[in-house]
Amino acid sequence: MIDRPGDDETRDAAEAAFRAQPDTPSDEPRIAAPKQDVADLYSDLFPQHDQPKPTGATPRSAQRITGTAGMRKRSPGAAIPAPKTLEETGLSLVQLSGLVLKQLYLQGSALGLEISRSAHLPFSIIDTALIFLKEEKCIEVTSGNVIGRSSYRFHLTELGRVRAREAFEQCRYVGPAPVPLDAYVRQCQLQTVVGIECTPERLEDSFSDFIIREGLLEELGPAVCSGRSIFIYGPPGNGKTLIAKGLGRFLNRQGGEIHVPYALQMENSIITLFDPTIHETTDDHEFLDASSVQRHTATSLPDMEDWSKPETDLRWRRIRRPVVITGGELNLEMLDLRYNKTSNFYTAPLHIKANGGVFLIDDFGRQLVSPKDLLNRWIMPLEDRTDYLTLATGKKFAVPFEQLIVFSTNLDPKDLVDEAFLRRIRHKIHIGPPTRELFTEIAQLCCHQRNLQYDPVFVDYLYDTYYNQGQSPRSSDPRDLLEILQSICRFKGQEPILSTQVIAEAAQRFFCQL
Repeated sequence: MIDRPGDDETRDAAEAAFRAQPDTPSDEPRIAAPKQDVADLYSDLFPQHDQPKPTGATPRSAQRITGTAGMRKRSPGAAIPAPKTLEETGLSLVQLSGLVLKQLYLQGSALGLEISRSAHLPFSIIDTALIFLKEEKCIEVTSGNVIGRSSYRFHLTELGRVRAREAFEQCRYVGPAPVPLDAYVRQCQLQTVVGIECTPERLEDSFSDFIIREGLLEELGPAVCSGRSIFIYGPPGNGKTLIAKGLGRFLNRQGGEIHVPYALQMENSIITLFDPTIHETTDDHEFLDASSVQRHTATSLPDMEDWSKPETDLRWRRIRRPVVITGGELNLEMLDLRYNKTSNFYTAPLHIKANGGVFLIDDFGRQLVSPKDLLNRWIMPLEDRTDYLTLATGKKFAVPFEQLIVFSTNLDPKDLVDEAFLRRIRHKIHIGPPTRELFTEIAQLCCHQRNLQYDPVFVDYLYDTYYNQGQSPRSSDPRDLLEILQSICRFKGQEPILSTQVIAEAAQRFFCQL
C-alpha cells in the first residue's frame, strides 16, 4: 500500500530505506568514468588490424566511416541487447541526471519505475542517477513501499528545481534517453542496403502490380544489390516515379527489418531521429507489452518486473526499411541539421532518417535549389558513403550515408549534371516510351481497374490518329484518357463505354495543342 506524501513517519522510513537498501552493488563507482571524446569514435569503432591507433595528430572525427567484417555478426533485425550499466548506455551520469531532473520538473513527482519508463532504460541504471541526485539534495522521497526503490515516489527539492531549470536552459529535450553516436554508426553498418538479398523472384513479386518493359528488372536488380545510387531518366509519363516507388516497396517489404533510435547524443547535443511519419514500426505489440504500467491505487502498485530488466534496448524502435520521397520542395536546408533555438536540440535531416532505406528525389532538376548545388552537396557522400553534419557550434561530425539514392528526372541528364557526378552514379536506367504491345497491356489493366469493358478500338484509334502521326505514346496516357472519358460520360448521364465518339472527344481534349 502506497503511503500518502503527507505522512512524515512513512516518508522518513522510506528515505531511510532508500539510503540502506542495496539495490546496486556498493563497490560500483558512483560517478561514471570520463567519457571518451566523440572525436575518437570512428577509428575505435573500425580499427585497422595490425596497425597501432593514431596518436591524435589527425582528428579522428574527420576520418571516413568504414565497415568491418566483424560488425556483421548480428543480423540487422536482431534485437539490440539492453544496457546493463550506465557505461553501456554511452551516457554520462550528469547527462542522465539532467534527463531525470527535467522529467520530475514536468511531472511534479514520479515513481522510480515511471522515470525508468520515460527514459526507456532499466531501473537499475536510473537508480544510479537517483542515488546521485538524492545525495546532491536535488530530490527527496515522499512515499515508498518495501518492494524496492522502483516503487518510491520522488519529487524535486528547491535546489533540484533550480538544477532542473538550468538543465532546461541547456536543452529542453525530455523523452527516451539518446543513444551515443558510435552505437548508431555500428547499427547503420549492420543494416546497410548493400546486404539486402535481391533475387529476380523477390524483385518480380514487388513489381507484380506494375506493367513494365521486358528486361527492366534485370537492370534494377544489380542496382539494388550494389546499394549504390540510381539515375532513372526518360520522357515524362512513362513510369519513372512508379518504378522508383516500386524499389522502395521492395526494400520496405522484402528488405527485412532494421532499428532506428529515438535520439542521438553527440557530445552535449541531442539529435532527434525517429519520425513516425516516415518510420513504420513493427514492434508495437512487444513495445506496448514492455512499457505497460498499470495505474496504481491505494492497494496496488504498477507491475514493472519486465521494465526493471528488459531484454532489449527500448531506446531503439524496430521498423521496416524507410522510403523518403521528396520533390520540388527539396532545398539545401533540408539536408542539414535543423536546430531549434528555443528547445536547444536538433532534428536529423531527411536523408539521415532514410538510412537503411530509399531516398527518392522525384522530378530532379525542378527543385528550389539548383541541380548543381544539390549535387555538389552530395558528390562526396555518394562516393564515401559518409556525410558530414555541422552543429550550431561549428563542430562537424561524420554520419553514415547508407541508403539507396534514386534520382528520377524527365530532363536531359546532360543539362543537369556533369561527367564527374555521373561517374559517381553507378547505375543509369532509361525509361522510354512503351511499345504498342506494352501500351495495350496497360490500357487493358486501366480498363479493368475502372470496371470498363476493354475494346481494341481504344488503342487502334489512338495509334491511327495520334501515335502513328508523330505523337509519342506515354504509359500514363490510358489512365489519363479513361479518367476524361468517364467524366464526359458522367456529365452526359450515360454509362461509360469505349465508343469511338467518346474516345475521340476525350482524346481531342487531352491532346489539344497548346
